[in-house]
Amino acid sequence: MELSGRTALLTGATGGLGRAIAKALAGRRAKLVLSSRKGDELEALAKELPGEGHRTVVSDLAEEGAALELLATAGEIDVLVANAGLPGSGRMDGFSQEEIGRVLRVNLESPIRMTRELIPRMQERGEGHLVYVSSLSGKAATARASLYAATKFGLRGFAFCLRDDLRGAGVGVSVISPGAISDAGMFADSGAKPPPMLGMCSPEQVGAAVVEAIERNRGEIDVAPRRARAVARMAMIAPELSSRIAGRRAEKVADEIARGQTDKR
Repeated sequence: MELSGRTALLTGATGGLGRAIAKALAGRRAKLVLSSRKGDELEALAKELPGEGHRTVVSDLAEEGAALELLATAGEIDVLVANAGLPGSGRMDGFSQEEIGRVLRVNLESPIRMTRELIPRMQERGEGHLVYVSSLSGKAATARASLYAATKFGLRGFAFCLRDDLRGAGVGVSVISPGAISDAGMFADSGAKPPPMLGMCSPEQVGAAVVEAIERNRGEIDVAPRRARAVARMAMIAPELSSRIAGRRAEKVADEIARGQTDKR
């Protein structure tokens, strides 16, 4: 899909990845509807972006019904980039029932519900694109990530099945799966240091991947160094072996991430 002149709704716009995605889309002359919980930051971001016609909508997708209210306010859109996410790091018994509900609603339920509302109109027009920002955690099982991985595995599965359902309808579906990202994401939020052997990518690379996915209708793009992608593939094929190899060192990093993100649930 050609992005110039199209209207794209971007959730989680004020986070590190969201800002990079917004700049990448605006750089392709898309008109953006920027959404997050932070009104002042949304307005500042909209003013920074190239182009005209960008709008902002304050929305907390953890609230019941917020996803559909956001769509009603956003109006007609050509592209959805479901980027908003809450951290789900930690042992399951460390989450309250309310926190579990918030993570599931933001990371998985809201993208699904918004998609259900958008599909009929996109099919009528015979065009549109749906982008879901997942994670390598949607491929690889790791310690202290049972809840987070559940949402990311689920989002990938939903997107791939939906892509098959919409094949031939003119509506593209893409998954973006970042690994460790510098200055954004779980490592930046928590202050934990990523395993040095896996490497990191930048938020700008994620933004470029979103643009490529839309313009070339790519099914999935992993945004991670080659070694990290290889480790994720191994974890998909042999999760038990991969977990044993990762061992206590990986658990220690996972504990650091969980401690650093507890207040962001």
